[in-house]
Amino acid sequence: MTAVAIARSSLRTSLARYSRSWGLWLLLLVAPVGARFWIPGENDTTVVIAVNGSAPVMSSAMLGVALGIVTSTLLLPVAFIYLRSNATRRQAWQIEEVTAASRVAMALGRYSADVAVLGAVLSAMTVAGWFIAWLVTPLDTINLGHVTLGLWLIAAPALMGVAALRMLFDSLRPTRGPFGEVMFFVLWLAAIAIPAAGAERNVSFAGNMLDFAGFVRPLSYSLPEGQKGDFAIGAAPVQHGRVELDVMSGLRSEGYVASRVAWAGIAILIAALGGLLYSAHRPRPERRRTGLIARLLAPGAPAAADPGAPGARPSRAPLIGLLVAELRLIGNGRLWRLTAALVAAGGAFLDYRTIIGPAALLLLVFGLTAHAARTEQPGLRALTRTAVLPALARRIAFVAAGLFWSLAMALPAIGRGAAAATAEPLLLASATGMAAALAAMLLGAWTRSAFAPRLVLLIAWYAYLASA
Repeated sequence: MTAVAIARSSLRTSLARYSRSWGLWLLLLVAPVGARFWIPGENDTTVVIAVNGSAPVMSSAMLGVALGIVTSTLLLPVAFIYLRSNATRRQAWQIEEVTAASRVAMALGRYSADVAVLGAVLSAMTVAGWFIAWLVTPLDTINLGHVTLGLWLIAAPALMGVAALRMLFDSLRPTRGPFGEVMFFVLWLAAIAIPAAGAERNVSFAGNMLDFAGFVRPLSYSLPEGQKGDFAIGAAPVQHGRVELDVMSGLRSEGYVASRVAWAGIAILIAALGGLLYSAHRPRPERRRTGLIARLLAPGAPAAADPGAPGARPSRAPLIGLLVAELRLIGNGRLWRLTAALVAAGGAFLDYRTIIGPAALLLLVFGLTAHAARTEQPGLRALTRTAVLPALARRIAFVAAGLFWSLAMALPAIGRGAAAATAEPLLLASATGMAAALAAMLLGAWTRSAFAPRLVLLIAWYAYLASA
């Protein structure tokens, strides 16, 4: 096989494994959800980005730059953790390490899949940035091109570098474990501290190359000499009102664009280096636990089958049994139910409209779409036609179960609302639960997959969150 064919095969395999992972959907939500809270309002006293104690005026260009800076600084650990723990973390090294295929080609193929996934995250954030621009800037000043340019020019090379580091660390035996996370943490801190210390240097390609995260030049370009290094990223108080920055001139300044392109090229070379330096795995010897504790914790033998057991009798309440079954299948898994319990408990302390309601709806979207996709498969639909209850009854039970879960997660908030003489949590939980269940059922029956219902509901969920 040629190197191109090997890289293409690795790319397709990794993308297929990504597409089957729930973690991909959660990653796609991290950036847009964060964008909802990163962009300050006019009266906010704390901002994510502060320059000389002032909050930047939020123009279209500044909005894109702000989203890009937060992505290239604060979100890099999230991207690294996801790449290290997602569905592609386990590879068939027992087979691959004895083949004659080019390891550089395999590394570049997997790296391309990582970059494609992170590019999807930036695309989701771009759309979120366009929506936020409509909310926080005057309509006659919105420039979607400036939002997109500021975000991608800053964030894309940084995310490509994180994907390259992941590929390099996974290729070397010492950094495949916890030591790799420690190394990344050290490099991440250095990538933020070093450019901030050199913010007063002259604008040049060499000076911009020290800024891996790409945030110094856009923020400091229009500031006076001696005040170019006083900025904060994270959470900073607004001490001196608002300041207007010419970030577009910083993005177009000498050597800046070339430095971002250079960092993207370096990231590709680092990924190829990972394939070149790939170290073979060493299987660990199996440890057999034969002590007293191991024997006490060992599972017992299963109960013997009873061949004389009578057959199951028809249910006396099939509709109730169907509803209970739908409830269990929507809330599938201990983790889902534990998360639902935590969300419900939070309703006793936190605001339902802005925090608990969106969290409960997000959890419900994943449960509803996964179950709808399972039950609407052609083979299973043919099987359910032989059941006592028709398919319409199952779909009605599906909607009722979705409404029940929504109300169950809102119970503490509903109790707080009743004590305060307001029915807002009850009305919101009923409306969002019913709407999400109906949409998941209809789209699942139409498309017979979880992708389309999940995408539509997540877009609607983000609009609900942004309007909160």
